[in-house]
Amino acid sequence: MLRPHHTPLAVGPRVGIRGYTQADAAEFTARALESRELHRPWLFPPTTDDRYAVYARTLTEDPAKAGFLVYERSDGALAGFININNIVEGGFRSGALGYGAFAHAAGRGLMTEGLALVVRYAFGELRLHRLEINVQPGNTASIALARRAGFRLEGFSPDFLFIDGGWRDHQRWALTAEMTRAREGAGKLAGPGR
Repeated sequence: MLRPHHTPLAVGPRVGIRGYTQADAAEFTARALESRELHRPWLFPPTTDDRYAVYARTLTEDPAKAGFLVYERSDGALAGFININNIVEGGFRSGALGYGAFAHAAGRGLMTEGLALVVRYAFGELRLHRLEINVQPGNTASIALARRAGFRLEGFSPDFLFIDGGWRDHQRWALTAEMTRAREGAGKLAGPGR
């Protein structure tokens, strides 16, 4: 159940997305601690209240970022998080996605639904044109999520990001508003039973 201080930005059949609040610190950090084995060596979300406070404040106050918590509609439990970083407006209108599922929600399709909601929000409310996901080649779960969401592989960037003590290679996956509209249009044309 959604708590009173949480305002949904979008909802789907099983999950919703909403912004970060300081009131989420205890649940977020507990779930991040429980999920360390799942996240390492790809991802290092905050695991203390102090680090969460800085993290959440940055995602809510920096205009070049937008942060979304994915929660289960049935009980309000956090399933994961999706952030849009490096948002550039003007002629580029682009952002870079980062995300992580919490261990109890992994493999249940909740992040696939949550990512679809964030993509729709980014291309609608935020008026972005392009989203990128940069993922290490060995992170098969993250690559599978990008594929399911309709992102296309656009290239390979050696020594792209400094993660876990070293410069890591990344694949670049991207999705544009036009690709999303074309896919949605094709689905409507096919219709049920065709």
